[in-house]
Amino acid sequence: MIQSKEDYHFYLKADEIALGVNNYSLFSIPYLFNKIWRFQRLLRKYEFYKNCRQSMLWKPYTEYLHFRVAMLGDKLHFEIPPNVFGPGLGIWHKGTIVVDPKLRVGENCHIHAGLYIGSQANGTNDEIPTIGKNVYIGPFTVIVGKIIIADNIAIGSHSYVARSFAEEGITIAGVPAKKVSDKGSEGLCSHQRATEILKKVNESSPSKKQD
Repeated sequence: MIQSKEDYHFYLKADEIALGVNNYSLFSIPYLFNKIWRFQRLLRKYEFYKNCRQSMLWKPYTEYLHFRVAMLGDKLHFEIPPNVFGPGLGIWHKGTIVVDPKLRVGENCHIHAGLYIGSQANGTNDEIPTIGKNVYIGPFTVIVGKIIIADNIAIGSHSYVARSFAEEGITIAGVPAKKVSDKGSEGLCSHQRATEILKKVNESSPSKKQD
């Protein structure tokens, strides 16, 4: 969760790496007109002001950001509340994505369209999944219930996940989902480990060396 301006900039940069838009010029057409990147930038900005600028002075601007996130989300068919995804989020396509506000997902999550993560139809609103870091979720996937998805797991497309998977670094798929491979999420996306890349860059920067 973003709790400072430093967090905000880290989340933005990690998302930029995850989406691959860091390879473009700041004023290039792919950078400026990528609607998914615009959505993620707005979402992170809204999270920053919602979490870190809570005085009444900032409330109108925070609500304005909320409105802009909702409007762009409607166009892209995204229902993604604030403070759900860790840094390094990669949304690969526009299309229906619905996630519960209580959901918590670790860093470097990559998702596709046709996704629902939340409570089961016959469950309570508190029965929400918890998803670890470096998780890849294929298109048209449903993840429901009070379950835990461990780190470095890949979830195949058209899967229905309703039970926990505690083993890290595996692939699960199917209806209902089961383990299908010992190969996890690493390598499925060229920018899968965005936060790790960013941390290495920050550690090797001249300012860090001087410190």
